[in-house]
Amino acid sequence: MKRIFKWLGLFILLAVFAVSCIIMYNWRDRHPDYSIDVTIENKDQSTIKAGFAKRPITPIIVDTWNDANADNKYKEDDGDTYNDNNKNGKFDAFWIAGMSNAKPAQGVHDEVWSRVMVIDDGKSRIAMISMDAIGFLHGDVIDIRKRIPKDLGIDYTLLSSTHTHESNDLVGIWGENMFNSGVNPEMMEYVKEQTVAAIAEAVKNLRPAKLVFAEDLSGKDAPLMKDTRKPIVKATGIHLMQVLDAENDQTLGTFINWSNHPETLWSQNLLISSDFPHYVREAMENGVYNGTEKMEEGLGGMAIYFSGAIGGLMAPHPSISIPNPFTGVEYAEPTFEKTKALGDQIALMSLAALRKKGDTLRTSNISVRAKTVFPELDNTTFKIASGIGLIKLGMPEYFKTRTEVGAIRIGPALFLSIPGEIYPEIIFGGIEAPEGREFYIRPLEVPPIEDLITDKYKFYLGLSNDEIGYIIPKSEWDTGKPYLYNDESDTYGEENSLGPETGPFIYKSLVEVINDLQ
Repeated sequence: MKRIFKWLGLFILLAVFAVSCIIMYNWRDRHPDYSIDVTIENKDQSTIKAGFAKRPITPIIVDTWNDANADNKYKEDDGDTYNDNNKNGKFDAFWIAGMSNAKPAQGVHDEVWSRVMVIDDGKSRIAMISMDAIGFLHGDVIDIRKRIPKDLGIDYTLLSSTHTHESNDLVGIWGENMFNSGVNPEMMEYVKEQTVAAIAEAVKNLRPAKLVFAEDLSGKDAPLMKDTRKPIVKATGIHLMQVLDAENDQTLGTFINWSNHPETLWSQNLLISSDFPHYVREAMENGVYNGTEKMEEGLGGMAIYFSGAIGGLMAPHPSISIPNPFTGVEYAEPTFEKTKALGDQIALMSLAALRKKGDTLRTSNISVRAKTVFPELDNTTFKIASGIGLIKLGMPEYFKTRTEVGAIRIGPALFLSIPGEIYPEIIFGGIEAPEGREFYIRPLEVPPIEDLITDKYKFYLGLSNDEIGYIIPKSEWDTGKPYLYNDESDTYGEENSLGPETGPFIYKSLVEVINDLQ
């Protein structure tokens, strides 16, 4: 009997050791000693060059599946089966990210992209990328940076995710179940290759350019989104930069920045899509259509969509209706008709704003301030998910992760790089300290970021160079009873945040790069 207990104890010890080794391996720092501290300052006006390019990052759906109980989730216990169309004996699924696990794509509705703008003022050259993804982790951003050929002359790269909830998982937590990553390694490699190729193509396409800045600040009053968590604070509208060929005034590209979750299709959709950014871009480039009739001319060129301050939570929720701008028909249910109506509305507002031509610059300059920061990782679920290999966060320091903040100034505009889904009240004001909060403190993230930026035009680029989740004011943090505002139910957000210190930490870091640049 003693021998049995001895061997059992040894087995348990070896099992614990093996599990610990796996966890420590998955927690490892994948980019040891990587850190940036970028300061690029140029006060001299000069001719701007700009180039645009895009490459698809769309998965090829080969295997489809049969949903036995029509619950839009693949579960073999429910009788669901897959169609082994490539005859390799396994289900080659691409898992849709954003709403729940176990959602394999059944096909493709529209291409998803890596879209790139490279801009050069003669002294520095930066690449600004928007990727149709739920998010793209900082370690993967670093991988792309390391792959960019030196001879392209890129001084700084910003990569932002649109946060579409309708494309394949590039983070890891939306796989078949909570224990299996949703990231396909071959697909991830393809995404990185395509993105680097798009950067190279954009450099090749560099042309002398003019910049046109405009904005529509009525967006916060338009019924196109719902703030699903108190306090009700919405972003200020649509922020735009049109880039024209300096020689012929043809549009090279248009930069669109708006704050709303690309999740109009909600949880039932099983087709790969970029959600409403697809329709915004199509309309900006090719015109706004009502059926087959063109109702508004597009600008041509290539449109790039960037999500803004979408925490809090900004969403085209099924409880709100989006009207077709031409027929007045309202769509509440999550459909592609509703998604197009939303995209068309944003495009029409953007085109109208650009027709007013707020500021047109023939010369400009570029300045950049960006730095690596190390916020605390105080989320047990994230620690476990990282430990078992679902998400590749990496820990350069004890329970701290590596991310990045930055600010880019182009002429009269400042582009703020925010590594997650920041709550709008941190940017625009309106933070509260409601009853039921977990920490009995007054708001820490004050004054609002917007008040600290002196530039005429302000672009808030969420999910830039990372997806650390929700960036929540600490005085609004709540994980248990009593609930915020003494409500009967809890709030959503904290479970997808690094922790309660994330809000004040990221706020302070953003303030520092803004002040350094100014």
